[in-house]
Amino acid sequence: MKSLFGVTGALLLMAAPMAHASDAGVEATLRQFADAFNKGDMKAAKALHVAAPGITDEVAPYHWSGPKAFDDWGADLGKAEAAEGKSGGQVTIGAPTRENVSGASAYVIAPATYTYKQKGATMRETSQFTFAMTKEASGWKIASWTWTGPEAKPLR
Repeated sequence: MKSLFGVTGALLLMAAPMAHASDAGVEATLRQFADAFNKGDMKAAKALHVAAPGITDEVAPYHWSGPKAFDDWGADLGKAEAAEGKSGGQVTIGAPTRENVSGASAYVIAPATYTYKQKGATMRETSQFTFAMTKEASGWKIASWTWTGPEAKPLR
């Protein structure tokens, strides 16, 4: 009986990591999102999202959801950055620190950096993205994301 429990326990321990295995397609979607944003190709960035995503970011009104969420977020970000004298924003998304994939769903936390100019000074904001993703017929799509971190600091 003890050996049956031992074998069952070993099988469960082996299966647990498999339930949280990473998927190269998940990280590819995140790289494509950053690349499109950095090129100013908001159409391509939007195409990497589901039809009605949820977005939480540090610009008012801080949360967008539904079919117009991506467009409304982009417009609000643009207005806020123009009002604050920001330009040339570039985002980098690092290797995930946590990536759980279960079937057609994924949860990813990744370090991120946003670098931009503000009134002539180069600013850097080191934060993290948290993504929920869904696998569709065309590949992995971003269902929601949250940007979290401290305020930007000038680069010296």
